[in-house]
Amino acid sequence: MRISSALITGMALALTLSACGAGGGSDSDNTPLRPPPRVASLGPFVGECGHVTDDEVQNLAGLGRVSRVFKNSTGCNWQSSGAVSPSVTFASYRGSPIDREKAWVTTAGREPETIEVGGRKGWKGLDPNGKICDLAVQLDDDFFEWSMSYGLFAATANPCDNAYKLAELTVQRLG
Repeated sequence: MRISSALITGMALALTLSACGAGGGSDSDNTPLRPPPRVASLGPFVGECGHVTDDEVQNLAGLGRVSRVFKNSTGCNWQSSGAVSPSVTFASYRGSPIDREKAWVTTAGREPETIEVGGRKGWKGLDPNGKICDLAVQLDDDFFEWSMSYGLFAATANPCDNAYKLAELTVQRLG
């Protein structure tokens, strides 16, 4: 008796559930539970190392003699010799939120200030000692960043001024 009751209950439940999915409306009546994912639009091509040459980095960075020590598909780094010596870094971020980088710079003690480079919005953050600057520029859903560090050497100028010069070249040469 219990088996037949369970069988009848199971069949009734199956019929009830199948009836719920057999609505008479068209497919256009079915709305998704969440919006489709947003596809990031690619910004302009920033080129290898931000379209800036090694000589331009050396001249504009104001850090004396620096040499490129690495280059990959997203960035480049130039350094003087020594572990805590001056350095310059360029990085390109595709489809990444610039505000996440801004939040990281803020937690590192460099309070970002809104800027504009060649008509493009961005920000720069200088550390309280005046030896490190991060400068980022928005390019549609992408952004690039120039970072400069004077290392342990005495700052001869504001590193954000020099990073701005490099950012200007990158924006002028966008592809």
